[in-house]
Amino acid sequence: MSSFDCRTAFVSDVHLGTRDCRAAYLLDFLKRLDCDRLVLVGDVFDLWAMRRRVVWTREQSAILEHVFALAENGTEVIYIPGNHDEHMRGLVGSEIRGVRILRSMEHETADGRRFLVSHGDEFDDEVRHSRLQHHIGDLSYRFLLQISYWFDRVRSRMQWPYWSLSTWAKTRVGRVRDYIGRFEAAATRAACEGGYDGYIGGHIHKAAISARDGILYCNTGDWVEHCTALIEDHGGYLHLVHWSDHARLDASDGGRTGAGRDKGRLPPELAWLYAVATTSALR
Repeated sequence: MSSFDCRTAFVSDVHLGTRDCRAAYLLDFLKRLDCDRLVLVGDVFDLWAMRRRVVWTREQSAILEHVFALAENGTEVIYIPGNHDEHMRGLVGSEIRGVRILRSMEHETADGRRFLVSHGDEFDDEVRHSRLQHHIGDLSYRFLLQISYWFDRVRSRMQWPYWSLSTWAKTRVGRVRDYIGRFEAAATRAACEGGYDGYIGGHIHKAAISARDGILYCNTGDWVEHCTALIEDHGGYLHLVHWSDHARLDASDGGRTGAGRDKGRLPPELAWLYAVATTSALR
């Protein structure tokens, strides 16, 4: 399998310290990653869940060590804490083993576009339902993740490819779609008001690349359900990559990457993804 050569990689919502973290998939992605800059866009740790119960695996430890190794070997690594690891915001402005900790940042792509990068929880007050609805929704989401965990174990034993039950269910709930739409609108508005060309964030566990009112909205997704990362190629284009027991290029800022997309528009370092069948194992 080819190494994953890109200019920048954005990863968020890893939720280390929980059973739901897809650590093995992320570790595999990071080991293949060859980039100039790696941005961790919040909720790398789930300190909320770890107050109740800590689930820590060898793969999760290996993820941290690999990130530090990347920083120590010349990759620029930036960590933007989110709401689930908000206590890390007390370290903003500091550096740990080569990893810089920031509250938010501006990222300029190779083609000169400027993006506001933040976790996204700062938009909660604009998009959230009532406190009761939010609490009910949070409980429902945790229950759905529990079902999804056992569902995934059954699929794995049957040697079926990775597929997220919780992601499928969320797309069929009207209130969830409404929440996602309002979040995207708030993020896009913030980027527009700041004079940026686009926004890059995480938080809502819904990977996306879409244009709204002349602003490019990008969401990295997560490593609980989607197993996705946002990457910038060396020409400055942004792509959404799914990485589990199979690799898939889900979207690009030049359009959806379906059957009608011109494969010639992909840079050589990404073209190999088209040769990977969606059911082929990465290991």
